[in-house]
Amino acid sequence: QVQLVESGGGLVQPGGSLRLTCVASGSTESINAMGWYRQSPGKERVLIASITRAGRPNLADSVKGRFTISRDNTKNTVYLQMDSLKPEDTGVYYCNASPGTAISSTFGSFGPGTQVTVSS
Repeated sequence: QVQLVESGGGLVQPGGSLRLTCVASGSTESINAMGWYRQSPGKERVLIASITRAGRPNLADSVKGRFTISRDNTKNTVYLQMDSLKPEDTGVYYCNASPGTAISSTFGSFGPGTQVTVSS
């Protein structure tokens, strides 16, 4: 079983930056793809960024060019650098670690989430 803990959320003004961190523990040898989901107020949780174990990233169109995902396999950690933040980026950000090459909300594990609020 994999446990995930996110950190780095907070309140930021539009145009600002935040860096989210997710540390995995437990059965980390089972982790393949990692990623970040976002659940905005009143909306479903959606995948916004993922990265393979080899480091190949994939970003949703809504964040492409503004967000960067990276990982350090030696630290069992995935990062999400968020720049040029917009009010619509507000939401709870959840880390996911999946056993397959693709992120899975069904077979992967989620952390408890970290709140990001973009507001002036």
